[in-house]
Amino acid sequence: MASKNVDPDQPIIIKKYANRRLYNTAKSSYVTLEHLAQMVRDGDDFVVNDAKSGDDITRSVLTQIIFEEEAKGQNMLPTNFLRQLIRLYGDTLQGFVPGYLDASMDTFSRNQESMRDQVRVAFEANPAIANFESMTRSNMEWFENTMRMFTPFATAVAPAPAAEPVAEKAKDVELDQLKSQLAQMQDQLSELVRKS
Repeated sequence: MASKNVDPDQPIIIKKYANRRLYNTAKSSYVTLEHLAQMVRDGDDFVVNDAKSGDDITRSVLTQIIFEEEAKGQNMLPTNFLRQLIRLYGDTLQGFVPGYLDASMDTFSRNQESMRDQVRVAFEANPAIANFESMTRSNMEWFENTMRMFTPFATAVAPAPAAEPVAEKAKDVELDQLKSQLAQMQDQLSELVRKS
C-alpha cells in the first residue's frame, strides 16, 4: 500500500479535515480508518495532522483505530488491563508507563516471530503443538507478571498453573526482584515529591 513516490525515510502525511475525512497526501486520495489500520500492518509509517491547525493528532487516530477494532469484536485488550491502565493516569508512575509498555511490546514482537514459527512447525508436525502451548502460557504469565509489577497491591489474576516447579520458583524469585525494584522506585518517587 506504500506509494512509489514517497521517501521511505519520511512518514506519509495524512490530513484530517473537519468533516472527519482523512486524506493521504502521498496518494492524493481519501482514506478510511481501515486503510490506516492496513498501513500500520504493512509497516507504513504515517503521521496524521489536523488540516486546519496542523496539530499532530496521530495518537488519537491510532487510538480510534484500536477502538474500532475492539468494537468489531477483535478484543485484544482485556478489561482488567484497561482498568489498570486507567488507574495509572495521574499516578506518580504515569511517566514510566509509556516507555515500559513500548519495551514490553517490542519484546512481544520479537517473540511473535518465534510463535509464528511454532505454529508453522505445528502444522507440519503435530507434536510441536505442545511447544506452542508452552510458549503461549509463558507469554501470558509474562504479561500477568508485568501488570502485577505496576499494581502490586491490587487483586491479581491467578496465574496459570506452572508446568515445572523449578520454573515456578525461578519466576517467583524474578517477581520478588521486580517487586523490590518497584518498591525502590516508589520510594525514590515519594522522596522526589517530598523535596519538590
